[in-house]
Amino acid sequence: MSPSSIIINNWWEIQVLAEQSLEEQIFWRLQNFGCQGMVTHKKDGQIRVNSYLPMEKGTVLDLAALALWLKQDAIACNYEAPMTQWTVINDEDWSSSWKQHWSPQEIGDMLVIYPAWIDPPTDSDRKILRLDPGSAFGTGAHATTQLCLEALEMRLWGAKPEDNIVVADVGCGSGILSIGALLIGASQTYAIDNDILAIKATNHNRQLNDIPEEKIWVQEGSIQDLIANMPAPANGFTCNILADIIVDMVPYFDKLVGENGWGILSGILIEQVPKVADALDAHKWVVATFWKRQEWACLTIRRSEY
Repeated sequence: MSPSSIIINNWWEIQVLAEQSLEEQIFWRLQNFGCQGMVTHKKDGQIRVNSYLPMEKGTVLDLAALALWLKQDAIACNYEAPMTQWTVINDEDWSSSWKQHWSPQEIGDMLVIYPAWIDPPTDSDRKILRLDPGSAFGTGAHATTQLCLEALEMRLWGAKPEDNIVVADVGCGSGILSIGALLIGASQTYAIDNDILAIKATNHNRQLNDIPEEKIWVQEGSIQDLIANMPAPANGFTCNILADIIVDMVPYFDKLVGENGWGILSGILIEQVPKVADALDAHKWVVATFWKRQEWACLTIRRSEY
């Protein structure tokens, strides 16, 4: 089945009302639950998060369990329990929700992300990354995506075409990190995701940004599939997923990049950093730099010299 044949007719729209201090915990919980898009609204110390889940991926009982977990998370942090509610919407309603609540956003010093339905300016001094997330995670609004793009900017600053820098994107989602890497200075990216909807979104966004098909190799599969399909190890890689999944992938990192290769890891809550660092150390990787935003961490890593 080709990605273009995947159609989702109905979605759960999950709305969470909570104190702003719970924002990152809510994001983590919804992402871990399998939600494939999030929109936030903040006012007077409160936050409303609208998130979306294909209807076939969850039942009413599953959503009730999610509401309970969100309540337990809040109580454990000494906050009032959030209010969680849900409704069924169709694909057209889902798409219009993004268009109502998502606006252009500058990232780092080089990029600005423009929703596909807004005409970008012709006189911007930034690289314009046009994006339509479809049903895939990755709009640039979440702290982890921003941290990864900023880390890519620092890594690729000043790169020239003749440098032929290759970046691997593990868990590509909407393709935002692959496209961002190419706009900043990479020459080639290889992307993988275990969700075929992410493959569809990545190809769609590649076309939106007028990037030739051969510049982003993308396929549904695992990190092992990615390694098997790359003609040579990459210069660096990004991995913006969940900490536990990153830990499981660490043994494969040495085959993903060359001897002087580097990696950018996020999707990691600050309290999960020691667990990830221990796994890296066990496989002769070290944390070169550490950034945080709200409750999230981003690590750049390199091979240990010992």
